[in-house]
Amino acid sequence: MVKKLRYYARFIVVCLLLNKMKLVRELVQELDAQIADYASTYEPEDQVEWNLVLDEIKGFVKAESAVGVLHADSNPVILTHRLGPLTSPPIERSSPMCLTLQEILIIGNCADQVKFSELSVDMFRMLQTLEREPRDDPQHIHDASPAGRLPFRPGPYPPENGMPRRDNPHKYLLYKPTYSQVQVFLASGFKELPANGALLLYLSADGCFSTVKHPEEMGYDLGGVSTSSKRDPEHGKRPSGGKEPHCLYPGDLYPFTRKPLFVIVDSDNSYVFQQIPRYFGQPLMVLMSPQETPSTLRDLRHGGSLFTLFLHSPLAAFCLICNVGSLAVHHWERCQSYVERFLIEASRLVVRSRCESSILQFFGDDFLRLLVVRYVFCDVVLHLHRLFRGRHQRPCCHPSLPEADVLQHPALHHIVLDLAACIDARDHFLDSNELA
Repeated sequence: MVKKLRYYARFIVVCLLLNKMKLVRELVQELDAQIADYASTYEPEDQVEWNLVLDEIKGFVKAESAVGVLHADSNPVILTHRLGPLTSPPIERSSPMCLTLQEILIIGNCADQVKFSELSVDMFRMLQTLEREPRDDPQHIHDASPAGRLPFRPGPYPPENGMPRRDNPHKYLLYKPTYSQVQVFLASGFKELPANGALLLYLSADGCFSTVKHPEEMGYDLGGVSTSSKRDPEHGKRPSGGKEPHCLYPGDLYPFTRKPLFVIVDSDNSYVFQQIPRYFGQPLMVLMSPQETPSTLRDLRHGGSLFTLFLHSPLAAFCLICNVGSLAVHHWERCQSYVERFLIEASRLVVRSRCESSILQFFGDDFLRLLVVRYVFCDVVLHLHRLFRGRHQRPCCHPSLPEADVLQHPALHHIVLDLAACIDARDHFLDSNELA
């Protein structure tokens, strides 16, 4: 019986990774019944542990949906947030857009966040964001519903030149890794990069703050993010004033800037990563989460970071900060049309703006372009929302995007305010006088 329960638990993990959420929900119900039968028949000593496993899975599934999208009969719609042929906004391609995302390292270490097995909800969301929707898999969960897609018209797919569709980028998932593990897997991804390939590092971790009163070395003296709470037994107790052994500092990434590097830092100490220099002249871009969340929204952090949710499902994040817990599927689709308009317009503005060359070099890749324009959506939304006051409650990026040409562009502001009106949440945002 215990073997059977373990099989169910492992199968649920596999289904999560494959985004088979409908099957996951069915398996959770079956596991619940199996645990109840196991407990009543054997009265085992490990009943408490199995109930904890079940509660962990249920909490993860509940947090994963973030916002409920409902059919007319009030049954939930299973959405997919993977990259599909209709998802990535179109661009006017130019010669600088030469990079493709090939290697990805996803790291999670948030103390107070929903997780199952060795997968936090932030890690799961980023994993799904960086996967292509299987085109030939009849089993992939889409519920035959258009609610999980954006009706973009990006042109032929596959490309006109007859090149085969790229496979998904290669990924490493590390939950609470030690510093040495982070370096090993970063080096592995770095080694495997082909010509014109880019490496993406995603960090969802608690901040590791500096106690240095007079920082001199910007790569280490400002702190970083904690990848693990483990202690290294070989070195014993850390000396007073010594640096945290399992903190990833900005300086630790310097060697990996020899090749194109795209970094996403979701942490309360994210901003220290804006100091990474380009010693080797290679493309580099860093997206950093807000350092602080408004007090009324801090309870949401347990169900995953707001910044990562914006990068994963912009409309779900928008609804969450407007206290919209669920939407009918037809209303969701209408709101998605506003998000579609925003991303297309943001993409056009970025290409035509005088932005740093690194941004354009990454912009040719479908995944990275989507992350950048969703970052723009996040920044504009939080700038207009009444609860988010001050620069520390908004994301930032390095190199920075042009303020006037992109982030403060009136066309983007108008789309966000129209979207707010669509979900009857206009009062959550600044009015025209306050904007002026």
